[in-house]
Amino acid sequence: MIKLERTAEDGRTKLAGLDGEEHDAQWRRWRKAAEAFHAAVTKYAASGGNRYELEMAAKKAVRHPEPEAAAAYGHA
Repeated sequence: MIKLERTAEDGRTKLAGLDGEEHDAQWRRWRKAAEAFHAAVTKYAASGGNRYELEMAAKKAVRHPEPEAAAAYGHA
């Protein structure tokens, strides 16, 4: 889940500064990655898991990682 959310978030951040065709192409890549993340969350919820808790935990882990985890992924 975290890998899917990280891919989506990386795609979103790459939109900054782009315009025209470059922006459109990157937006499509970001959207595809975000859709993959949400599909996985939906599948988890269908099996009885708490969708909200999973989605928020994955987003927090990617967007606000603990210092040790951030260093491991080169985000410190």
